[in-house]
Amino acid sequence: MAARSLHRQDSKSSAKILLQEYCSNSSIHGVRYFNREGQSWCESGWWIVVFLLSVGSCGYLINKVYQKWDETPVIVSFHEKTTPVWKIPFPAVTICPRTKWSSSWLNFSEQYDVIMSDGIDATNRTDEILALMQLCDRTFMTSSRNRFKSFPNKTTNESYVDLMKAMPVPFNTDHFSCHFAGEPIDFDFFFRKTLTEEGLCYTFNGLSSEDLLKVKTDPDLFAKKRSPHWTLDSGYSSEANLLSYPYRSIGPGALAGLSVMLVAQEKNLEYGCSGPVQGYKVLLHSPADYPQMTNRYIHIPLDQEVMIAVKPQMIQNSRKLEYYPPERRQCYLSCDRSLRFFRVYTQDNCNLECLTNYTMMRCGCVRFSMVRSEDMPVCETNQISCMQDAETELLEMGVLDDENETNFHTECDCMPGCTSVDYDVEITQNEFEIVEWAVAYGEKRKDFDGVYAAHLKIYYKNAQLMKQKRSELYGITDFLANCGGLLGLCLGVSLLSLVELCYYCSVRPLMLWKKWKQEPTKVDNIGLPEVCLLSTSEIMKQNVRNSGIY
Repeated sequence: MAARSLHRQDSKSSAKILLQEYCSNSSIHGVRYFNREGQSWCESGWWIVVFLLSVGSCGYLINKVYQKWDETPVIVSFHEKTTPVWKIPFPAVTICPRTKWSSSWLNFSEQYDVIMSDGIDATNRTDEILALMQLCDRTFMTSSRNRFKSFPNKTTNESYVDLMKAMPVPFNTDHFSCHFAGEPIDFDFFFRKTLTEEGLCYTFNGLSSEDLLKVKTDPDLFAKKRSPHWTLDSGYSSEANLLSYPYRSIGPGALAGLSVMLVAQEKNLEYGCSGPVQGYKVLLHSPADYPQMTNRYIHIPLDQEVMIAVKPQMIQNSRKLEYYPPERRQCYLSCDRSLRFFRVYTQDNCNLECLTNYTMMRCGCVRFSMVRSEDMPVCETNQISCMQDAETELLEMGVLDDENETNFHTECDCMPGCTSVDYDVEITQNEFEIVEWAVAYGEKRKDFDGVYAAHLKIYYKNAQLMKQKRSELYGITDFLANCGGLLGLCLGVSLLSLVELCYYCSVRPLMLWKKWKQEPTKVDNIGLPEVCLLSTSEIMKQNVRNSGIY
């Protein structure tokens, strides 16, 4: 028992001596005043309190720096240099006529009146009527949604898309005048049919189905040309030339842009289904985006010239951010997120896929215009109200999104793409007298009775664009530098001070213990039991004296 008690006393004394040695030699400010020779306990306590307050303040400030580094590591700023517009693709242009079919083929207003009075069975063109109702204006569908629920399914095996392709669309491209980059172009060759919620539309400069989609679809509804020399993340490769697809404009101004003359006839205008406003819907979007006309479109009225000055906006990602997880940089690289239906990740494509999946879960089917797999059935006309409710519910989930609660919208996780191209526009509109213009070129006035025209011009406003980039706001180097500055300000601590602390906590006690083990044991002359005459603390004191500290 006496030996154990002596060993405890030796351990306490050894630890005290080691602490005194560290305080006397430490480079950390204030530590040497903890236990100086001849210093009272009051003075030592005062310095200990001051030291603890400095440590607490330093820890608090470092925690603030860490939160800023962890929560906001990315900043979006302007690029140092401007970029010429020919380095980005000309916007994809999707044009949809508000009148979807020729009145000579089917008079919708008369047929709808018959249906409302005598029922859907009173007409012998049930399938065509059901297909047309899916293309009607949203206000028409909302006002008649309760009546749609009583409509039957199609009577034939033809899909709604096949029925729409068989409709004679009053979009006579033979009378269209179309130019791009100052050269006349063939409308039917450069504008390819595209399936949207507005029915069959025409898209210029969109990607082909092989470059855009993963699922099988009708190849006639997409561009024929491939784009081997352009990707959304990397832009145009060094092998691309001015004829590479997607097309690009060589400069600003109307001469280098796209010009289209759109012609319509008064006899084909239909107000019951299309609404009181006639003309065309035009959407400008990235070639990598699937067109969604109901989101944001530009209305092109009849007998008007509409000039659209485009101001492109592009955001790119710094290479340093590629090693950050998507949650920290708040965007997805193409390799981070794989969509089910699309090869190219964009926020619009992700939102469309999310709506498709939710509509499938909510209604058991999807809209005819949605990109889908072969096992997804297409909703009938009597399910239009369900599709509308699904879209509204998904939007409400996004508004009421809570980080602590998960819903279908949050599970979709449609963050922006790290590289994106958007096209802001400025619109100028003037009267366009097609009859007077035609007469001035020698045409007969009577040949243009009941003919409407709209002249559309799309061009870049400026020769350069100021790109934006996502870059590091606080990297690991900045974080360590801030931490080092706070440690130096509050405690005078450097990296060597931390090494010094580790030395006195590990290496120094081990070396002293080894020396103590090598000391020869001595027996007391009085004949006491075998007990070391030199205690551990005495050995350490002797080593300290030998080292020249005291």
